[in-house]
Amino acid sequence: MTTQIFMASTLYGAATLAAALDSGCLAPAGRRILLVSNNATTPETTPAVDEMPGFERLRSRFDDVLSWNETVFPFHPGSWAPRLEDVPLWERHLRLLWNLGDDDVALVVESIQVNPALGVAQIFIDAPVTVYADGLMSYGPTRNKIDPLVGTRVERLLHLDLVPGLEPLLLTEFGVAPEVVATPAFTKVLAELSDTDAELPDVAEPALLLGQYLSALDILSAEEEENLHVRMLKGAVHLGHGRVVFKPHPTAPARFTRTLEEEAERLGVDLTVVDTPVLAEVLYQRMRPALVVGCFSTALLTASALYGLPVARVGTDTLLDRLTPYENSNRIPVTIADALLPAPTDAAAVAERRGVMDTDALGDLVRAVGFAMQPKILWELRPQAERYLSTRLDGGTRRYFKKRRLTSLGLPGGVPQRLAFLRHNATARRVVRRARAVRRAVKR
Repeated sequence: MTTQIFMASTLYGAATLAAALDSGCLAPAGRRILLVSNNATTPETTPAVDEMPGFERLRSRFDDVLSWNETVFPFHPGSWAPRLEDVPLWERHLRLLWNLGDDDVALVVESIQVNPALGVAQIFIDAPVTVYADGLMSYGPTRNKIDPLVGTRVERLLHLDLVPGLEPLLLTEFGVAPEVVATPAFTKVLAELSDTDAELPDVAEPALLLGQYLSALDILSAEEEENLHVRMLKGAVHLGHGRVVFKPHPTAPARFTRTLEEEAERLGVDLTVVDTPVLAEVLYQRMRPALVVGCFSTALLTASALYGLPVARVGTDTLLDRLTPYENSNRIPVTIADALLPAPTDAAAVAERRGVMDTDALGDLVRAVGFAMQPKILWELRPQAERYLSTRLDGGTRRYFKKRRLTSLGLPGGVPQRLAFLRHNATARRVVRRARAVRRAVKR
């Protein structure tokens, strides 16, 4: 008998799995286990997936729901991984703990390049792996080099068609074929989630602001993030909205709304804060917002692509400049939001739900940025990146690339044209390497 183990850390991810099952993306199995992992910084203070409002609507797709946090307690699931010599012991332990017996195991996981998914894949060393992507990061490159013992076992990448026509870069180094989870199946699951007993504000057609907890990722300071929310509010007001709903990130502290509330009072805006931890898509169905404003949240793309709602992005210019290192896995989501979605200052584009960049141009941009992020993993994209940078690098696209990064990779746009020959000069490159080695030695 085959037992399928599905890993989920978010309700959005669990909904993606439910849609994949409903649409026949996964083979039949004798038993299906949903392995829930709460990856919040402090899991004890944050509800897990199976504690979220609406989860009971998804529960019937699985035979059992287990907790990875309880399995590896007292370690945090995002930082723990089995030692190589302990792998056989852990597999034997989990087979006893989860009553797997001698079943064949198949894994369906998210974020295979990091723990906890990577750790589980290492434990079940013979299990075939399907990776599912529940957000915009699937369009970017694999953030870390994956052990071939894991990467070569990945058979498929399931993803939502959030940007129709755009092909994911994730796991392409292993020749993994992407497969779209049918949009009607996903929206059907989201409709089930909206039928929940959770108490939500009764507000019709507001401007909905989507908060992101970027200070927890050390991308912005707490003050800068509060100011980002204020910019979202001002953008909605600029577009003529006086009734606003703010959905904070589920793990963000309550104080993140105070500055926003003060600004709303100053502007004379009727502001409502959603305290219940529900998906933004539930609010789309309950409130049918007249506008959705965010930074680079995946929910912006679901609002636009799946629900046909007007959207606007705020703060992506700041994020493009602040993301470090350049290979930060949030860079592709930020790039997509910045290049595709209009700013509140472009009222006509927002009202007409008109994208800023067409899909073909966006695909070329994403591949060029993806290569610059992970040149060793996506080495075969170098000719495309060089062609893009030599023909399309201008005032509009320069913000997606760092001159220092282009220079270090020997790409067009990194150095003045008259010095371009240095990119291919072995002596010059050797001198640079020595200079960097000396600088590192001095810092020590």
